[in-house]
Amino acid sequence: MKINHISQLNSNAKVVIFSFLQDAYFENHLQKVSSDFELNFDLLHQDFKADLKEFQVVYSPQNQKVILLGLGKNPNSSDVIKAFRTLFLKQKSKLPNEVTIDVQNLSETMIEYVVIGSMLGGYDLDLYKTEDKKTFPVFEKEGIINILSTSENAEKSIIRGKAISKTQMQIFDLMNAPANKKTPYTLSKWAVDSGKKFNYSVTILEKQQLKSQKLDALLAVGQGSEHPPVLIIMEYKSPEAKQKIGLVGKGVTFDTGGISIKSSTNLHLMKSDMGGAAAVFGTIELAAKLKLPVHLIGIVPACENSVDGKSFKPSDVIGSYSGKTIEIIDTDAEGRLILADGLNYMVKNYNPDVMIDLATLTGSCVATLGYHAAGMFTNNDNLAQNLTKAADQTGERLWRLPLWDIYKEDITSDIADVRNYSGKPMAGAISATKFLEVFTENHQNWAHLDIAGTAFGDTEFAPQRAGTSFGVRLLLEFLENMD
Repeated sequence: MKINHISQLNSNAKVVIFSFLQDAYFENHLQKVSSDFELNFDLLHQDFKADLKEFQVVYSPQNQKVILLGLGKNPNSSDVIKAFRTLFLKQKSKLPNEVTIDVQNLSETMIEYVVIGSMLGGYDLDLYKTEDKKTFPVFEKEGIINILSTSENAEKSIIRGKAISKTQMQIFDLMNAPANKKTPYTLSKWAVDSGKKFNYSVTILEKQQLKSQKLDALLAVGQGSEHPPVLIIMEYKSPEAKQKIGLVGKGVTFDTGGISIKSSTNLHLMKSDMGGAAAVFGTIELAAKLKLPVHLIGIVPACENSVDGKSFKPSDVIGSYSGKTIEIIDTDAEGRLILADGLNYMVKNYNPDVMIDLATLTGSCVATLGYHAAGMFTNNDNLAQNLTKAADQTGERLWRLPLWDIYKEDITSDIADVRNYSGKPMAGAISATKFLEVFTENHQNWAHLDIAGTAFGDTEFAPQRAGTSFGVRLLLEFLENMD
């Protein structure tokens, strides 16, 4: 599919999409479209109110298909993306190979979101179905979407929107892939291939190297699986970089819960337990692809948490890269264990100015915030403010939760330096973060994002649940607007 910038509407355009904001100019805009295409303004105004994701399909006397799309009041970038994604998803079987989108009434920044939403509307979730796939002309190789705009920066916004959406769709594929198609090796190969394509370095520490460097927590979680764990290290460095940013993502490719095995209810969804890793992959690739002026290190501890005679067990005391010992209370609290090694490896080997980890970490966070926001934990007010600002812009909501030292009692162990689970049916997301904090070497500019409810959620774009690529656009926005 090609996306072109045009400055004038082709009179022979078969399909034209107009987007409308619920603002003071709504009626004037609708009146102009009605006049230009010889449509009945009164009837349109009666039926179409420009509510978010509302769309109306009408035909001109010249048999041109005109689609009116509502964006509601004061939409954020996520709203615009979802509106266009919904429209293209629902209309793609009815669209010809060429479509024009008039964005002249939208701000320059919105052009990027229009492109992202339009492209994501063609995402194919049928990854492993064997029947012949349906073809949709506008999303085929020869398909064309024309962006009608007089903005000087329209071409730049189009290029950027295409780059972001292409990476997001790769992240969708990673998240949606089942466990037998997605192993720690699969994640490492994805990173290596991306690094070669976009010119950033990737190092993979395999089992023997993990042993020699004593990443014992990662090894313990992965020891029950036939697929050995790996530590994936990615580094992109711009010559213009002023700050070094470290990102750590949880990469559990499937989580049975281990010996503390999970209930079978929704167990199949545990293929998504590498949502943090996916966010880090997407962010690193986009930073390199868009040539951001940053020095970015991404670390992904990747493993599979399986049930086996070799699996680690409740009551075990294991080591860690930091040298601290950990008492295992619950093997289903495994994500924090591999993050402990990932965070400590980041601090000791790279000493970043800012460090952020992301993980589908706790059901407690889902119980607190549902599927609409991720939990944010940090003791740095400036970092919290900047992350929140980025989240508000992208519509990937964050809500700050406490990280008070009173919660340290939840991870106190009688026989080891720390225990991995409090055993209490409360404050689970907080105590998990207090556990992680132990391995950050008191880093003063660290934040933990618990994305358990947002990385793989209920969505209108899939029959059940699917990957959302939550965190990718949020981190991109954060990186581009750092103080």
